[in-house]
Amino acid sequence: MNGWVMWILSVVQSVDPVLRVILAGIGILLETSIFIGLIIPGDTIVVVAATATGGPVEYFALAIAVIIGALCGESIGFLLGRFFGPRIRASWLGRRLGEGNWVRAENYIDRRGGIAVFISRFLPVLHALVPLTVGMSTMSYRKFLAWTFPASTIWSFAYVSVGTFAADSFTALINRLHYAGYLFVGIVVLFSILVVVIKKVVERNEARHMAMPGDGDANTIEDD
Repeated sequence: MNGWVMWILSVVQSVDPVLRVILAGIGILLETSIFIGLIIPGDTIVVVAATATGGPVEYFALAIAVIIGALCGESIGFLLGRFFGPRIRASWLGRRLGEGNWVRAENYIDRRGGIAVFISRFLPVLHALVPLTVGMSTMSYRKFLAWTFPASTIWSFAYVSVGTFAADSFTALINRLHYAGYLFVGIVVLFSILVVVIKKVVERNEARHMAMPGDGDANTIEDD
């Protein structure tokens, strides 16, 4: 296992640091754009890129690039929703996503407003649909950005940190532990399980807001 992990890390580290940061930012931009987020695993991109961070400068550069990429991608989704939302929803691709998912996103934004924008960044499917759905709602871009910025920041630092921590732990222990590679994998797997559990709990707690329509104003918050 140590050999495999060393090979993976060496491949990632062989990429120029600047190029690596740029690619990660572009990958997240695509991940957070409408529909593409359902295909490209943004969390994997960030964790892999983070395993090659060579110090605080690279760490923060990667985290900031991921935040910028996420904001740009979600802004694209918002603008697409503002100008082409109904057409996209009625398109073949929009229908493939299922009308049920569109209704859930619409209800959620309608009932929870900015809170839905924040929470949806951490939920499957909705994180790709919400930006476009918000674009079709009464919420302003400024308010949308005010809620998605902190969510993107938390998401970025969480994934960059776990990738960096896993790689640093492996590097520090490889000469002392034969199972250092398993430790590396264990950290990533444990984090992934924790993320899945948190997403399930949050989605279950918020499910009632996705099942019922609101008052038609995405700027109001309904708690019942």
